[in-house]
Amino acid sequence: MLNLLVANVFFPPAGPKTITIPYNRFVTEVKANDVSSINATGDSIEGVFKHLTGATDSSKDTALHFTTQVPSFAGGQLESLLTAHNVTINAQNPNPPTSALVEILYSFGPTLLFLVFFLWLMRRTTAAAGGGLFSLGRSQARLYDPEKPATTFADVAGIEEAKEELEEIVDFLRQPAKYQRLGGSIPKGVLLVGLPGTGKTLLARAVAGEAGVPFFSISASEFIEMVVGVGASRVRDLFSKAKAAAPAIIFVDELDAIGRSRSVGPSFGGHDEREQTLNQILTEMDGFDSREGVIVLAATNRADVLDAALLRPGRFDRRVMVQPPDRVGRAAILRIHTKGVPLAEDVDLNGLASQTPGLVGAELRNLVNEAALTAARKNRPAVTMVDFTESLQKVLLGAARRIVLSPEDRERTAYHEAGHALLGLLVPEADPVRRVSIIPRGRALGVTVQAPVDDRQNYPETYLRARIVGALGGRAAEQLIYGVVTTGAESDLQQVTMIARQMVVRWGMSPKVGPLNLAEDPEQQTVMVAQRPYSEATAQVIDSEVRRIVDECFARAVGLLEQNREKLVALTEALLREESLEEAAILQVTGLSPKPTPESFVPATPTTVPAPEPVGANPRVSIEVPPPG
Repeated sequence: MLNLLVANVFFPPAGPKTITIPYNRFVTEVKANDVSSINATGDSIEGVFKHLTGATDSSKDTALHFTTQVPSFAGGQLESLLTAHNVTINAQNPNPPTSALVEILYSFGPTLLFLVFFLWLMRRTTAAAGGGLFSLGRSQARLYDPEKPATTFADVAGIEEAKEELEEIVDFLRQPAKYQRLGGSIPKGVLLVGLPGTGKTLLARAVAGEAGVPFFSISASEFIEMVVGVGASRVRDLFSKAKAAAPAIIFVDELDAIGRSRSVGPSFGGHDEREQTLNQILTEMDGFDSREGVIVLAATNRADVLDAALLRPGRFDRRVMVQPPDRVGRAAILRIHTKGVPLAEDVDLNGLASQTPGLVGAELRNLVNEAALTAARKNRPAVTMVDFTESLQKVLLGAARRIVLSPEDRERTAYHEAGHALLGLLVPEADPVRRVSIIPRGRALGVTVQAPVDDRQNYPETYLRARIVGALGGRAAEQLIYGVVTTGAESDLQQVTMIARQMVVRWGMSPKVGPLNLAEDPEQQTVMVAQRPYSEATAQVIDSEVRRIVDECFARAVGLLEQNREKLVALTEALLREESLEEAAILQVTGLSPKPTPESFVPATPTTVPAPEPVGANPRVSIEVPPPG
């Protein structure tokens, strides 16, 4: 049937041989009684000769059938002529109705073509993604081969406490009977909590590599699709695959993408896709027995926003804090990332670790990569300490800018940075000055870098005041030398205000306010309502105490610079000459002694008091900001 349809539509049968003759020839043949019949369609005439020879034209071609066209100026006598010579006249409608077959093709042809294209596209999608439209509910988790572990605990450094907590998980997956014989059960879920870049995902992969079990990895955002119900279906499919491959590990990265508290924010009647996915995860974690050998690892940097149902016993029973590494940990991380990097003899990874407080594993890896690129750009055979120093400045402050400063601005910037550096050396409680430079980087016209000798876990009031004195050193130097101040101390004043205010409202370092914590909780504040946990009278006391602390520190900064004006001038002249000075050069120019350094790199013992966030372990960078506009 299809062959017949195609043959008739695209390959119609050939008709009889037909020639085209002029109209006057047609009239002549009619008068000679050689025309048998005609079919008229509008002004077109198709006819049949009585004799084959009567059809001979100038080309000597012969045929019984002919066609001709009646000119518009021909008179109405043609009908009488045809009737007089006994010619059979047949007439046809010039606008015949369309056949049913053509109507079908016009009506359904585009739809059929679109359907064929859609089916072809779906087959391509299915082949590429292993699913297509009918696999939206399948889990998108990636399965890592347990026979070829890409990561082990040997690749993880700087987070030893977290590694120790997870060794029990690894031991359970290797020897489940050891823990089950006394009726114990391993936690169903382990939540890794830490800042971005601290190594949570790396630690989860190391657990899978050490245990030698299937490792299903997925990001929480991959559960969510525009089709409602897909997320819950993918959760069911993921847990089914893990149970079938048990013992196994399920790792959900960025859990807060779907695990946020259901009591915060709009819920659309409780049926939105994120909430359905979260409910399905809660159900699945309740529905399997820990003896099945399926453990759920999850990572987040916002544990404070997770739903309370996720954190209760029976779901994520254990919470592992992945803290930023200390100095010893940073040195170990640097040794891991420099395994394949040729290092020059002058590279001191322990010294580099002491200059990078606050940096996490991902940032240290980036630092090593930048240093390798810098050395390759300069065609060095190995990476030197200078490359690491330049890369550290680039990572912290940005690339150097090629701008031309006027002699006055350059000198003012040098005095500003010399004031910061000199006070860092004169104030006993301040962090050692590692570097001072007047080379513009990022938004800064000059920088002074201070880093502690060892990581701090607790901050005394004397240290915080030393931070304020050092931050005000640039403004104090400008006022002492020029008698006026500029906009260059903007970032310094921001640091000063923040530290002084938190000394008063958070840490009880003001005798008038007393040992009270009056800090506003950002989690309790809303866009519409911003309430302070103290009265207006207390606010005035807080403001006066903050002002008093800053004024006392500024007076101390000015006094120390006045007493050491010669050292300030000498350091400024060296900066104008060299543009950048390291710690040894700064000490040589000023004639001051270095601050005492611990004999060995012994990690500080953590205290029960959390370190204050605003003055965390990051290197203090004093920035000379250019005027607005």
